[in-house]
Amino acid sequence: MACIRKRRGKYVVDYRDAFGRRRWVTCDTRRESERVLSERLSAVRRSAQPVIDPEVRVEAYTERWLGLVAAGLKPRTLQSYAGALRIHLLPLIGTKKLRELQRGQVKTLLAEKLTSGLSRATVRIIHATLRAMLNAAIDDGVLVANPADKLGRYLRLVPVTAARQDEIKAFTRQQLAAFLGAAMAPDATAHERRHFPFFLCLARAGLRLGEAFALQWPDLDFAGQKIRVVRAFSDGRLDTPKSGHGRTVDMSQELAHALRRHQLTRKTETLKKGWREMPPWVFCSEEGTPLDKHNLYRVFRRLLARAESGYRSRRPEAALTHSMTEVVAKW
Repeated sequence: MACIRKRRGKYVVDYRDAFGRRRWVTCDTRRESERVLSERLSAVRRSAQPVIDPEVRVEAYTERWLGLVAAGLKPRTLQSYAGALRIHLLPLIGTKKLRELQRGQVKTLLAEKLTSGLSRATVRIIHATLRAMLNAAIDDGVLVANPADKLGRYLRLVPVTAARQDEIKAFTRQQLAAFLGAAMAPDATAHERRHFPFFLCLARAGLRLGEAFALQWPDLDFAGQKIRVVRAFSDGRLDTPKSGHGRTVDMSQELAHALRRHQLTRKTETLKKGWREMPPWVFCSEEGTPLDKHNLYRVFRRLLARAESGYRSRRPEAALTHSMTEVVAKW
């Protein structure tokens, strides 16, 4: 039975929540305690039929959570969540009751993953997955607080700015000029020259790889010198841009000139190959299909080697877009 008790000069609201758990709220005045009791009882009545069993175990809740969020996630994000749960989390906490998870347990689990030899990036994904799932459990009324909250910085899973800059090394202005020059040099192959407009577009418009792959001719506004970014390829699947919504970026005069020439070249190629119509993709393969990122990486690395610009990175393909856009930002 819900009630209000006076104790040590305070008013204690005593009630049971929708899951039958006993709750207490301490208030300074009688009027405040009556208001709190009325609000809490109304909330209990609204939630009289809880959707989630308060005794649900982690494994059972995981299955439900993934099913609910799948439609709203990028395929790669869903894949990383599922992998982190299947490989790293469920074998350790799958049989535990969700509401019994403690912050200390989560902290220990993540720390042990770090000491086991996993990279910080992998443990960061594990932590992000668990935190997202536990936030959903709060919304479902199974938890009142997230035991995985704010552990990223505590365990130094979030790289500091300097570490991020180390991770993704940008071209200097001179290195970018040498790289683009290599794509149009006399000794460049026709296949390499074909990719020059693509690399120039990344450099001058600051598009992500998937966004550039998904550009279509109607997205180019030559009169207004604008590019509309409304879609992106992710793992071979056409989707919205990473931000979840489109944007419009400027098209420099140099880029507009290069893309107009590129359009004429594509029209000529369409006639030569007897295609019924020009491929919709601004940047496409010799078969008219969207570019393949692995083939693009090979071209990038060949041009990088030929440019002899002194640019070094263990993962040039991961730094490609950042290398281009950061240089433009400095100009």
